[in-house]
Amino acid sequence: MMVHEQFMARALQLAELGRGKTSPNPLVGAVIVHNDRIVGEGYHRKAGTPHAEIHALRDAGEKANGAVMYVTLEPCCHHGRTPPCTKSIIEAGIAEVVVGMADPNPLVSGKGIKALKDAGIRVIEGVLEKDVRLRNESFIKYISTKCPFVTLKAAISLDGKVATRTGESRWITGEEARLWVHRMRAANDAIMVGIGTVLADDPLLTVRLDGEYEQPLRVIVDSSLRIPETSMLVKTASEVPTVVAAVQGSYSEAKRAQLERAGLEVWDLPAIKGRVDLVTLMKELGKREITSLLLEGGSTLNASALEAGIIDKFVFFSSPVDYRGTRFPGGFRWYGV
Repeated sequence: MMVHEQFMARALQLAELGRGKTSPNPLVGAVIVHNDRIVGEGYHRKAGTPHAEIHALRDAGEKANGAVMYVTLEPCCHHGRTPPCTKSIIEAGIAEVVVGMADPNPLVSGKGIKALKDAGIRVIEGVLEKDVRLRNESFIKYISTKCPFVTLKAAISLDGKVATRTGESRWITGEEARLWVHRMRAANDAIMVGIGTVLADDPLLTVRLDGEYEQPLRVIVDSSLRIPETSMLVKTASEVPTVVAAVQGSYSEAKRAQLERAGLEVWDLPAIKGRVDLVTLMKELGKREITSLLLEGGSTLNASALEAGIIDKFVFFSSPVDYRGTRFPGGFRWYGV
């Protein structure tokens, strides 16, 4: 089993190379081993392009015959944007396939493993499954619910505050934490903030890292369209896709037309307690194939998200400073690390 874990760990490393680029598909890595030596590697790079197994088979060439394939996710067996991987695996003469986890996609869900077994290929399942699931938490949530996996990110001071008494929160943490935030943005399909954050900080909400990155969809929760036309989000809407989630009947049509001319999309959504229904918003984002969302809101939006039950994961950045300002919602006591 240790040998299986060693090669599956390598497949997981390869899968990570596709992070932020494969949505709405999962992260998948594959390794082909012959006589305990890696002869082929591959990973899924972008939706609509060849899967990890195909890249690994091409890399291995004739050495794939009689070899063992390690793949983080069950190979597909259906025709989608690309042909079924099981067919290529069988034709290449792979003798054994070690799978990290079964594919939760109803189109696959055990059918790929069955196809391999029916072809006489030995299949071992569940190797490093916990690690595979962790890396594909967004895909698993999305394929099961058609809603994005939501990560709440907050910068919190030592005394558990998300802002100073004057409402300033932009630079609670330092440069290293901000670099991590940009990496988190790059790994998510969408970024969401509330109108309070827009008015207080005038954020850009883009990925600013070296290299080429597709900019996530920017989502602003703004019930009555208070977003200023002079804000950075409006000024850059023609370059970066931006959605404003509003409550129908709570704004002027003139303001809506103004924002749409600038390149923003305005979504009319139902209200709960006078605010945008976040559960409905998540469903609408799911229809757009948004599989993951980074919530960078302030205390008001965070509290609404917690109350709506849409949060899947929390990421806190701690500062060793006592700000004596606005406390994080939900009764949390923060001790810092």
